[in-house]
Amino acid sequence: MKKYLLAVQFDESAPSPSEQEMQEQHTRTAKVTAEMQAAGSWVFVGGLLASPAATVVRPGNGTTTMTDGPFAETKEQLGGFWVVECDDLDQALAWAEKCALACGAPIEVRPFEDAQWK
Repeated sequence: MKKYLLAVQFDESAPSPSEQEMQEQHTRTAKVTAEMQAAGSWVFVGGLLASPAATVVRPGNGTTTMTDGPFAETKEQLGGFWVVECDDLDQALAWAEKCALACGAPIEVRPFEDAQWK
Protein backbone atom coordinates (compact mmCIF):
# COMPACT_ATOMS: atom_id res chain seq x y z
CA MET A 1 0.00 0.00 0.00
CA LYS A 2 1.15 3.51 -0.73
CA LYS A 3 1.02 6.41 1.73
CA TYR A 4 -0.63 9.72 0.80
CA LEU A 5 -0.74 13.11 2.48
CA LEU A 6 -4.19 14.70 2.46
CA ALA A 7 -3.34 18.33 3.23
CA VAL A 8 -6.06 20.77 4.31
CA GLN A 9 -5.66 24.19 2.68
CA PHE A 10 -7.21 26.97 4.76
CA ASP A 11 -7.77 30.51 3.53
CA GLU A 12 -6.49 32.64 6.41
CA SER A 13 -7.95 35.80 4.84
CA ALA A 14 -11.51 34.43 5.18
CA PRO A 15 -13.55 35.27 8.29
CA SER A 16 -12.99 32.89 11.18
CA PRO A 17 -15.77 30.37 11.73
CA SER A 18 -17.92 30.65 14.85
CA GLU A 19 -17.34 28.34 17.80
CA GLN A 20 -20.42 26.33 16.77
CA GLU A 21 -19.18 26.05 13.16
CA MET A 22 -15.78 24.86 14.43
CA GLN A 23 -17.41 22.23 16.65
CA GLU A 24 -19.55 21.00 13.74
CA GLN A 25 -16.42 20.80 11.55
CA HIS A 26 -14.56 18.83 14.22
CA THR A 27 -17.50 16.43 14.53
CA ARG A 28 -17.56 15.85 10.75
CA THR A 29 -13.78 15.38 10.45
CA ALA A 30 -13.73 13.02 13.44
CA LYS A 31 -16.37 10.91 11.70
CA VAL A 32 -14.22 10.69 8.53
CA THR A 33 -11.15 9.82 10.60
CA ALA A 34 -13.10 7.04 12.38
CA GLU A 35 -14.21 5.74 8.98
CA MET A 36 -10.57 5.70 7.80
CA GLN A 37 -9.55 3.81 10.94
CA ALA A 38 -12.30 1.22 10.45
CA ALA A 39 -11.21 0.73 6.82
CA GLY A 40 -7.55 0.28 7.81
CA SER A 41 -6.42 3.32 5.79
CA TRP A 42 -5.70 5.75 8.62
CA VAL A 43 -2.08 6.32 9.64
CA PHE A 44 -1.98 9.75 11.31
CA VAL A 45 -3.95 12.99 11.54
CA GLY A 46 -3.03 16.42 12.85
CA GLY A 47 -4.33 19.96 13.00
CA LEU A 48 -1.98 22.92 12.91
CA LEU A 49 -2.04 26.33 14.54
CA ALA A 50 -2.41 29.33 12.22
CA SER A 51 0.63 30.39 10.17
CA PRO A 52 1.73 33.21 12.51
CA ALA A 53 2.76 30.43 14.94
CA ALA A 54 5.25 29.10 12.37
CA THR A 55 9.02 29.64 12.34
CA VAL A 56 10.97 29.13 9.12
CA VAL A 57 14.59 27.91 9.32
CA ARG A 58 16.49 28.76 6.11
CA PRO A 59 19.94 27.44 5.17
CA GLY A 60 22.52 29.65 3.52
CA ASN A 61 26.30 29.79 3.34
CA GLY A 62 26.72 27.00 5.90
CA THR A 63 24.50 28.69 8.51
CA THR A 64 20.81 29.19 9.08
CA THR A 65 18.48 32.09 9.71
CA MET A 66 15.15 31.92 11.49
CA THR A 67 12.14 34.08 10.74
CA ASP A 68 8.66 34.15 12.22
CA GLY A 69 5.66 33.36 10.11
CA PRO A 70 4.98 31.15 7.12
CA PHE A 71 7.41 30.22 4.37
CA ALA A 72 5.25 31.75 1.65
CA GLU A 73 3.36 35.03 1.76
CA THR A 74 -0.05 33.75 0.72
CA LYS A 75 -3.56 33.67 2.14
CA GLU A 76 -3.81 29.87 1.78
CA GLN A 77 -1.85 27.92 4.37
CA LEU A 78 -1.61 24.32 5.53
CA GLY A 79 -4.19 23.96 8.27
CA GLY A 80 -4.03 20.24 9.01
CA PHE A 81 -3.53 16.86 7.41
CA TRP A 82 -4.23 13.16 7.30
CA VAL A 83 -1.70 10.51 6.33
CA VAL A 84 -3.43 7.48 4.82
CA GLU A 85 -2.41 4.16 3.30
CA CYS A 86 -4.29 3.33 0.12
CA ASP A 87 -4.17 0.78 -2.67
CA ASP A 88 -3.95 3.54 -5.28
CA LEU A 89 -4.50 7.23 -6.03
CA ASP A 90 -8.20 6.68 -6.72
CA GLN A 91 -8.73 5.42 -3.18
CA ALA A 92 -6.75 8.38 -1.76
CA LEU A 93 -8.87 10.78 -3.83
CA ALA A 94 -12.05 9.19 -2.48
CA TRP A 95 -10.84 9.84 1.08
CA ALA A 96 -9.85 13.39 0.11
CA GLU A 97 -13.35 14.02 -1.19
CA LYS A 98 -14.83 12.99 2.16
CA CYS A 99 -12.27 15.13 4.00
CA ALA A 100 -13.01 18.20 1.86
CA LEU A 101 -16.74 17.87 2.54
CA ALA A 102 -16.11 17.35 6.26
CA CYS A 103 -13.81 20.31 6.82
CA GLY A 104 -15.15 22.63 4.12
CA ALA A 105 -11.70 23.32 2.69
CA PRO A 106 -9.67 22.19 -0.31
CA ILE A 107 -7.59 19.04 0.18
CA GLU A 108 -4.28 18.58 -1.63
CA VAL A 109 -3.44 14.91 -2.23
CA ARG A 110 0.24 14.11 -2.48
CA PRO A 111 1.87 10.66 -2.53
CA PHE A 112 4.90 9.95 -0.38
CA GLU A 113 8.09 8.81 -2.09
CA ASP A 114 8.52 5.06 -2.24
CA ALA A 115 11.93 5.26 -0.53
CA GLN A 116 12.17 3.42 2.76
CA TRP A 117 13.68 5.64 5.47
CA LYS A 118 15.54 3.94 8.28
